[in-house]
Amino acid sequence: MPIFISYSHKDKSFVDKLAIQLVRRNVNVWLDRWELSVGDSLVEKVQEAVDGSSALLVILSKSSTASEWCKKELSAGLLRELEEKRVVVLPVMLEDCDVPVFARGKVFADFRTDFDVGLRSLVEGVAKVTNPSLARITEPTFHTDWSIDWGDVNGSLAIILNYIQIPVKQPFTCLTNIEILANAAATKVFEANKKEKGVDAAKLHVVEILKAHLASIPELKPLLADERESIHRLTLKGPSTRESYAVRIGVRRLGEDTGRDILVNTPNLIEETYLHMSSVLSKPRHKR
Repeated sequence: MPIFISYSHKDKSFVDKLAIQLVRRNVNVWLDRWELSVGDSLVEKVQEAVDGSSALLVILSKSSTASEWCKKELSAGLLRELEEKRVVVLPVMLEDCDVPVFARGKVFADFRTDFDVGLRSLVEGVAKVTNPSLARITEPTFHTDWSIDWGDVNGSLAIILNYIQIPVKQPFTCLTNIEILANAAATKVFEANKKEKGVDAAKLHVVEILKAHLASIPELKPLLADERESIHRLTLKGPSTRESYAVRIGVRRLGEDTGRDILVNTPNLIEETYLHMSSVLSKPRHKR
């Protein structure tokens, strides 16, 4: 989904330059002057764009912080952050101005003195919230880095999810590898979804099937007592006729042996992946 740019039209020269640079870096942006046509409902179209965007890029300037319209867009973005528990608002400091209180705690991309420096930091920030296939899950005592990849194995779809769980104060890590091989019918479903909705939405369809089935299987929360890999194999059925997936789940511990068993909650990892992908690929949730 695109990045929505919230700005004052008094800053349109800067915004046009910024938007063009982002597009050149393959960032999908939503800019009102590029998207709206004569006769469109301004409030309705903008609200749909705000709700359906991966993130809101908020241009902070004297003009925008004085604009009631910009304040409403910023408030909507910050509300989404609270609801979705992820970064949604990406502030861009164009010039010194009176930043709204609820946005002052955020790190911003600084364009006040050097456009190129500000652009580099912004592109890095955008990448963190627009990639549905790569992310970090952060918890108080550990974090989990994960990625999802896909390819072709002898004409059939193959999807691989990798997770590395890294405790903050423990001398070990846990590695979870999930290999999914689709049958012919499931491969056709993937290709159809990819053509209609894009490859990321096609991958999300498979992750959703995985999430729905794995939550009720207690064996997928293994206790790791030693260095040996815990392996679980199963076959999942999709909603379409003959749609089927062969799944191999391997979980193992690495690092120092602390003498204690380690519980790995694989269904929770899949749930977090599904939530991240869904939020990045989200559709407009409602209309005003």
